[in-house]
Amino acid sequence: MKRAQILDCTLRDGAYLVDKHFGDTVVKGMISGLMESHIDWIEIGFLQTDEFGEGKNIFANAADAARCIPRDKRNTLFTVLADYSRYDVEWLEDNPGNSFDAVRVCFFKKEREDAVRFCQRVVEKGYKCFVQPVDILGYSDSELIDLIEKINPLDPYCFSIVDTFGSMYEDDLERVFHLIDHNLIYTAKIGFHSHNNLQMSSALSQSFLRMTYSRRESVVDTTVSGMGRGAGNTPTELIVQYMIQKLGYSYNLDAVLDLIDTYMPGICARCSWGYTTPYFIAGCYSAHVNNITYLSNKNGIVSKDIRYILNKIGSQPRKRYDYDLLETTYADYLSADVDDEDAFAQLASVFSGRKVMVIAPGSSALHCAKEIQAAGQDALVVSINHIPKEIAVDYVFISNRHRYNYWKEDTVFAGIPKIFTSNLAFAKGEQDYVISYKRLLKCGWENMDNSAILLLRLLDKLGVHGVGIAGFDGYDVNSGNYAQKDMERQLSAADAIKINKELADMLADILAEKEHIERIYFVTPSRFESVVNNAL
Repeated sequence: MKRAQILDCTLRDGAYLVDKHFGDTVVKGMISGLMESHIDWIEIGFLQTDEFGEGKNIFANAADAARCIPRDKRNTLFTVLADYSRYDVEWLEDNPGNSFDAVRVCFFKKEREDAVRFCQRVVEKGYKCFVQPVDILGYSDSELIDLIEKINPLDPYCFSIVDTFGSMYEDDLERVFHLIDHNLIYTAKIGFHSHNNLQMSSALSQSFLRMTYSRRESVVDTTVSGMGRGAGNTPTELIVQYMIQKLGYSYNLDAVLDLIDTYMPGICARCSWGYTTPYFIAGCYSAHVNNITYLSNKNGIVSKDIRYILNKIGSQPRKRYDYDLLETTYADYLSADVDDEDAFAQLASVFSGRKVMVIAPGSSALHCAKEIQAAGQDALVVSINHIPKEIAVDYVFISNRHRYNYWKEDTVFAGIPKIFTSNLAFAKGEQDYVISYKRLLKCGWENMDNSAILLLRLLDKLGVHGVGIAGFDGYDVNSGNYAQKDMERQLSAADAIKINKELADMLADILAEKEHIERIYFVTPSRFESVVNNAL
């Protein structure tokens, strides 16, 4: 009977979520727990010719990585991943015997000729070599066979099926597996590395184990709690349980559960992963997860917008990530051309020279209603993407599609004049105005479509004299950021810090470039008061 092995790559694939910096204490604790679980392979991080250092899961060579590997490996084998484009194989010394046992070499299809020579050097230096072609579904049958024929003379330890974008279904796996099995040298194992974009990762890993059972030695990649970028990976605990219960293996599930209890709560406080609709769309289009992360940060974007943009940029660009291309494509998509001259002129006749009270949807808009009412008595009151409680408003500014879809059936909302941006699909009423998105959008920030920022730009263009701002509070980590609970969004500490910084930068940009507004001030507490004060 041919044997299957588990390769846990939490410390490598999961490292993307913590800036490749778990810290040595966590690394050693995770390794100890995985060894106690009898996991066959532990991947401890990356080989790179830059960014390595103490506490990081990045290593310059075997000597550097040895600090993380116990002297007594028992029956556990250790590996690192080398991205062909980010590592000079000549930095790697001959296998000293006290560090990692194997190098997994990943590469894109266009790099495969040079990557074969890279793999050859790994073997010559005395390491087991895993061949990890990125996006294996992007290879034609003939291209894959050609690669295997070039790899076979190296006698690789393993050739892996890498479902980089989480795009595989079971028939895809069967086709690729049988093609590799038929052509790969029989001394080599076949590996499988999947992502959970289609909620298929665990099921496909189980299918892979059944395909290889008694046929071919195999290695299946997993991570503890499925930790990995975007939708994540096959959970170690699920495959351990499956192999114990269905295939008769003797892994220690309790030790894996202890690892989860000990380390995952702290890690989850730093980052998040798992299936979402945007990551499902990434799987449908074989798109790099960074594209999804970038687009999902846009305030008004909806799932079908993400589909459109991924389709628009094309099959090859979306397998990598080009933030400038994404930003311009997104801006072009939202900036539907409309003739807004009449609407703009009508608004200018009302707003020019006036004082305006802007009510953003932050929690202070709820807690400071009396102060807002008092400050807005002689002003035009404009709320943003919501209807505030206890405060009468003259206009609602709507640029966020999610918020419009939420409020469009509300009877109070229906009776208030609305200022729409042209990126929305809406039923315009007689009292409503549509302003071209192009007038208000300025590229350069991920959160460039923030509704409060767009409204401030519009008010300046309309010739407003002064602007009081309420409810523009900034973001904390999941601590009641909105006046209405239905508007809440989940944020990590890093997300909150990044959004706050961008909002501060965009507000400072408005203050520096405004033409008509003479004064901007805050009526309710805000993180951004210092930005305004510094501009005075």
